[in-house]
Amino acid sequence: MHFKLIIALVDEQQTKEAMRAAREAGATGATVVGAARGEGLAPKKTFFGLNLEAQRDMLMFLVEEHLSRQVLENIAETCRFEDNPGSGLVFMLDVQDTIGLRSQIEVISEEVEEEI
Repeated sequence: MHFKLIIALVDEQQTKEAMRAAREAGATGATVVGAARGEGLAPKKTFFGLNLEAQRDMLMFLVEEHLSRQVLENIAETCRFEDNPGSGLVFMLDVQDTIGLRSQIEVISEEVEEEI
């Protein structure tokens, strides 16, 4: 079984929405890293050295490759990344190998068989 790692960077208030969208598309769980910070093309403004931008959450989903594109698109559509530049982003990476998913493989296998 092959997996993709989907990473979504979302505003804190969009975390629950993004998680729901991912689960609806077949994701079985996620890791959330809170208070992530980043910078786009132009540095954000500061006020007396304090950063004025909102914190983001980094959501990481390990998803079977046949389900991965739908999960990615569901998150992007739900969070409206294309409609609101700078509101967040989602991308996916190939995963070489995994250990520790034995208990989830049966559930994932059933879902993938239904999709194929």
